[in-house]
Amino acid sequence: MFLAYYLLTAFYVFTCLALLLVILLQQGKGDMAAAFGGGSSQSAFGARAGATVLSKATAVLAALFMICAMALAIIGQRGPGSVVTGGAAPVAPKPAPTAPAKPATPPPQQPK
Repeated sequence: MFLAYYLLTAFYVFTCLALLLVILLQQGKGDMAAAFGGGSSQSAFGARAGATVLSKATAVLAALFMICAMALAIIGQRGPGSVVTGGAAPVAPKPAPTAPAKPATPPPQQPK
């Protein structure tokens, strides 16, 4: 069970990094990109073909991201548990019996 959890975690991290890369490779559609030098229409995959490949890759990686997040949450709940909840509570030692207290002596009377 531990091996599956760690493999899924590694796959999740890879999916996150790939999703980040694919999102950053996409060309922006707003006018704000032109202000920062992104107004050119050149891209690595062509004008329209790159958008469809990258958008499909984004959709697939986003679905994998959500599925892995749900699976890790479910496995994490059923996993090895916390150190606090893992064992039984220790039994407190019984206090030693104490002798009954002596009756208090009244304070000495002061003359009036």
